[in-house]
Amino acid sequence: MTIEKSLRMFFQGVKLDEREEKYVIKKLQAVEKVIKNISRVEVEIDYDKKKNNYRVEVMIKTPHKLYRAEDITESIEGSIDLVEESLKDQAKKDVGKVRTLKMRGRRSLKKKTVVDSGARVK
Repeated sequence: MTIEKSLRMFFQGVKLDEREEKYVIKKLQAVEKVIKNISRVEVEIDYDKKKNNYRVEVMIKTPHKLYRAEDITESIEGSIDLVEESLKDQAKKDVGKVRTLKMRGRRSLKKKTVVDSGARVK
């Protein structure tokens, strides 16, 4: 599934132009390469006039996990860059956990394997 089909964007106090919207979609497509089986993506962008800051929050729903990242900076592009890195880090951490569990299982099977004393093993 592509990002555009499952993408929902919410804005509060800000109106994105076409260039900024394409930038957000481009960054989310980069995240899609790391996170597989995305079912829904929600992007929320708020502008605080008093502090002159943009808050960008992205939630990515997969069948088994929810990835969420949020950042506040002075530009939308800066916030989306930091959110993208955070989401990628979360996904890589999960991949590492799965890999570690598989390796542990392989090691325990290897320990439990018994070789017959009559077998010719080199």
